[in-house]
Amino acid sequence: MGVMRLFALAVTLVMLFDSQISFAQGRTVTGTITDASRSPLPGVSVQIKGTARGTSSGADGTYTLSNVGEGATLVFSFIGFTTQEVPVGNRSSVDVQLTDDTKALQEVVVIGYGTQRVKDATGSVVAIGPKDFNKGVIASPEQLLQGRAAGIQITPASGEPGAGVNIRIRGTTSIRSNNNPLFVVDGVPLDGGDVSDGGRDFGAGTQSARNPLTFLNPDDIENISVLKDASSAAIYGARGANGVVLITTKRGKSGQSALNFSANASVSSTLRRYDLVKAADYAAALRSAQVDVTSINNAGASTDWQDQIFRTSLSQNYNINYGGGNDNTRYNLSLGYSDQQGIVKNSGLRRITGRVNASQDLFNDKVTLDLQLTTSGIRDNYVPNGDNAGYQGNLIGAAIQANPTYPVYDQYGRFFNPDGYADLIDPATNRPIPGSGTVPNGVAFRNPVSLLEGVNDVGTTNRTLGNIGLTWRIIDGLSYKLNFGIDNSMSERRTSILRNLPGFSESILQNAGRGVIQNRQRSSQLLEHTLNYNQKIGPGQFDGVLGFSYQKFNNQASFLQAQLFQSTAVFPYTNNMNAVNNQGSNKAYFAGSDLNESELQSYFGRVNYNLNEKYLLTATVRVDGSSKFGPNNKYGVFPAFGAGWNISDEAFMQGVKEKGVTAKIRGSWGVTGNQEFPANITPVRYTFDQNNNATNRDIVNNDNLRWEQTRQFGIGADLTFFNGRLGATIDYFDKNTTDLLFEAAYAAPAPARARWINLPANIINRGVELGITYDIVRGENFTWDVAANGTFLKNEVTDFTGLYNAGAINGQGLTGAYAQRIVGGRPLFSFFMPTFTGFDASGFGQYTDPTLQLAYVGSAIPTYNFGLTNNFGYKGWSASLFITGAGGNYLYNNTANAIFVKGNLGVGRNVTTDVVTNGENRLNPPIVSTRFLEKGDFVRLSNLVISRGINLPAGSAIRGLRVSLTGQNLLVLTKYTGIDPEVNTNKTLDGIPSLGIDYTSFPTARTFTLGITGTF
Repeated sequence: MGVMRLFALAVTLVMLFDSQISFAQGRTVTGTITDASRSPLPGVSVQIKGTARGTSSGADGTYTLSNVGEGATLVFSFIGFTTQEVPVGNRSSVDVQLTDDTKALQEVVVIGYGTQRVKDATGSVVAIGPKDFNKGVIASPEQLLQGRAAGIQITPASGEPGAGVNIRIRGTTSIRSNNNPLFVVDGVPLDGGDVSDGGRDFGAGTQSARNPLTFLNPDDIENISVLKDASSAAIYGARGANGVVLITTKRGKSGQSALNFSANASVSSTLRRYDLVKAADYAAALRSAQVDVTSINNAGASTDWQDQIFRTSLSQNYNINYGGGNDNTRYNLSLGYSDQQGIVKNSGLRRITGRVNASQDLFNDKVTLDLQLTTSGIRDNYVPNGDNAGYQGNLIGAAIQANPTYPVYDQYGRFFNPDGYADLIDPATNRPIPGSGTVPNGVAFRNPVSLLEGVNDVGTTNRTLGNIGLTWRIIDGLSYKLNFGIDNSMSERRTSILRNLPGFSESILQNAGRGVIQNRQRSSQLLEHTLNYNQKIGPGQFDGVLGFSYQKFNNQASFLQAQLFQSTAVFPYTNNMNAVNNQGSNKAYFAGSDLNESELQSYFGRVNYNLNEKYLLTATVRVDGSSKFGPNNKYGVFPAFGAGWNISDEAFMQGVKEKGVTAKIRGSWGVTGNQEFPANITPVRYTFDQNNNATNRDIVNNDNLRWEQTRQFGIGADLTFFNGRLGATIDYFDKNTTDLLFEAAYAAPAPARARWINLPANIINRGVELGITYDIVRGENFTWDVAANGTFLKNEVTDFTGLYNAGAINGQGLTGAYAQRIVGGRPLFSFFMPTFTGFDASGFGQYTDPTLQLAYVGSAIPTYNFGLTNNFGYKGWSASLFITGAGGNYLYNNTANAIFVKGNLGVGRNVTTDVVTNGENRLNPPIVSTRFLEKGDFVRLSNLVISRGINLPAGSAIRGLRVSLTGQNLLVLTKYTGIDPEVNTNKTLDGIPSLGIDYTSFPTARTFTLGITGTF
């Protein structure tokens, strides 16, 4: 409720203030803004040229601007369209039709510590606005641009609401450090760490933390700029090696105030399911595995266990936005509510957000005060679907291998278990008294529904991000800015496991359930001073920035775990954790905590020089000092250079330019860094050994530890033809990462567990990016335009003579198994395993090498990915169809390796139908091999949007209304036999991350959304 009170107070104050706004007398101008298909364009900026006054169009494309003086010129600008200037004359109505700007996504893009005209850019920067954002159920900002731009590969961990994602800009550059880009929201760089905790292992595997970016409401975002190369990202120095994503939220504009709202409802279901053996065919399947059919493995029921855990989910999303202002004051306030149900029962994400953006000009526009504040409250509902569950399985693993002849409940209403129970039955309800019985004698069957009902797992996260800025325009062209920002989050996760869940052994839950409370608090404070100078010097335009930045980070966590609950304890246990103090040698309570802090101090500068609008030069340098590193390498220097040439502006190109052709070439070189690894690991660190009641060394100090460094070179060209109807961009990049940050474990016996070092190896990423836009049809009633992007990438580890195993594989008979290695001469996340050639006459696996030596068989990194958008317009209708795809990579199907083998059928569990007839012997060991390695190529119909503006009578209180129907994840074409080829289960081994392994992952959903937007 705190968010709602804040929003209500802000709206009341702004509306009271707005009622006092008055302007000098002048003409009121109205109009409608449309695109080439005559569809209304909401959010278009309408500015009176030469002034700070303006407004923006509503949902129906209409605008109203008061006090427009005689001889005024209106400037219409919108992301993805060519800016138009229209003299008003003596008119009171000015309608405008904007055309797509195929030369660039917008005239001015946001870059680090400023903005820049696209025409002046020497680096590789891509900007995405609302027109090109993905639509539908969007939980976090990166989903808005998934597949929309070249060089950016976004892979979700799973289809779980709020699941983490892997974001790779121009390849993977690190082994142990974070490979995700730096996110900067309204000028505040975010700490890239998790703001919530993953789930602890109680027998269903550990879980990864949720996506830390879910605190941002996608509806609040005005645009997203991605800095891909060193020339553009070097201004962020030590954190720019993986690229930089700049997120700008919506701001107020002077002019008439507007109240915008949007609402949508969504229906989601599984896109694909496993083709499992049905109850009617199960007896025959058992016989194929030479298993006798008895009452133990054939209970006579018919249960679709996938139906028992999956559901058709309903989601809803509401947003309200109020903005406006006058010559001196501009404001924008928003409130959003989202409730996303997952397609697995009990899962979901609920979020409420409030945001205030305001600015005030003072002292005759000499000083401007800016405020951006975002606060959110998130409730996550988790299900027990861990990443590394053993043979009994997590929720999905238990469901897909559950015997289809078993019922959900027995005759007494208890969760069915073939081994029986000793639960006490309540005679009044004929149902068991929760927790009254003992653990079953056997653990062969884990009832999936009991996991849903017997595990209560809820997390809450409250996060506030804000910054206050003061800009002083000292003299013409010279300004100073002070920026102070904060980012605070607090999360709590409460997990309770009911006593005596079927399928859990005594050693795991100590006969009496478990309760866990995890708390995490993460915060950062930012202080920046910058000087900007923009002035014509000689024949060219000079633009420079000089700055100092200081940011402090704090991360602390604690947990309390209790078990040995009595039968009378009230579930969920975490609401009142009264565990029995002691039962013999068993401990009732466990607790722990951690705390780390780090600081980053930086000096930076950038110079842009535009000579005669033809020759462009950029030079950037940043010096970063971090407390994370050893005393001998606290500071790092990160320089970059870029140059551009607008060839079409040369005199010798005038004939070509007059025919509608423009051309520009760019080149850049620079060094960026990576410091995303734990704090407090360069000095000696100790840990307490509970078994020996002693303190031991955990980490050995390394005074010489230094930054990861990525040197990047790139060249590119921007071309347009047919007066802008056809546009093309091509880039080549070459990235070389050295001094890799790595936690090297010592072989026992050793004086410590590990030491952080700079691994002697290089990681090379080379590739080509392509982007094409084309207005195919520009008719009066019908339009059709296409946008396509593609990336081709090669990754390789060089100058490395060591070997590290990675990619843990879980399941029965797979203890200690792995599927990947890091070696020189191969890509990261390379699969190493024997090559499977089929079964012999006895049903046992055969391999090319009978000694089962491991050999390289492929990489998990896609060698190409693409996106294709088709936009159609017909009179008032519009439609957009978006297709994505990737390929050249392999996926390891750990699910099939662990579950879909004849041995699983042999012990009374279920398998897919193909296993029944594949000729395998049930005694064949499930060796990690190419039998379970599959091509990851796919093509996906990712987004389809159809919308229509509603005609309203003149004088209506609602200025504009539009309805839309959106489909997400409608179709996927792939040969991958798992649920979805776009998946990445966390299979970390000894701290080394993995890629391209699928293990009982939360499936992706097919979603249909009906939405409505309006403006008052």
